[in-house]
Amino acid sequence: MGFFSKILDKLGFDAGASKVDDMLKAPVAPAAPATNVAGAGAETARPRAISEVDVVGQLEAKANANSQKLNWRTSIVDLLKLLDIDSSLNARKELATELGCPANLMADSAQMNMWLHKAVLQKLAANGGNVPKELL
Repeated sequence: MGFFSKILDKLGFDAGASKVDDMLKAPVAPAAPATNVAGAGAETARPRAISEVDVVGQLEAKANANSQKLNWRTSIVDLLKLLDIDSSLNARKELATELGCPANLMADSAQMNMWLHKAVLQKLAANGGNVPKELL
């Protein structure tokens, strides 16, 4: 079981072992550029998974029930802690490698953490998770 599949499992994604590789390869929609030109940056319709996973609802409920004040919206460490998954530097490096983090970011843990947080949320959104745009 890969590291990303642990996250999927904790959030209730229907991701059997055969699906995780496909989920990791799922293209992530690029962020639309901010512009005022009519029609520019309009979102194209993307097919969604049949059953959407309430990522935000689950994480908010876990955060409210947790005695620690964990900020999962900005911190990959807090997000992993909230899901009761190993958040050590080695674990985060394993996840970053699995998700394809650029080598230059792997050398700087702060940069890797920011990239990793965004990548995890983007992958969840690309596979049926209801992640708000402002978090992507």
